[in-house]
Amino acid sequence: MSDLSELNNLLFAQLGRLSKDNLDPEEIEREVKRTDALVDVSDQVLRIADTSLKAAKLYAEHGQAVLPHLPQIGGKSE
Repeated sequence: MSDLSELNNLLFAQLGRLSKDNLDPEEIEREVKRTDALVDVSDQVLRIADTSLKAAKLYAEHGQAVLPHLPQIGGKSE
């Protein structure tokens, strides 16, 4: 997965699989487990994206002065 639009497509594809009427109980259970795993990973991806966005906003508001506090942007960590 390389971007949030790909994540979005993946989640909607999974929703499509869950909404099929012809799934037997075993298939439903398998798809529900897969969905749970996808949601867990998606939550982490979104948290990282949110953190990156917050860091970018701080940089936009405060400029270079904030870089020592943002090692991922500033390139140095202690």
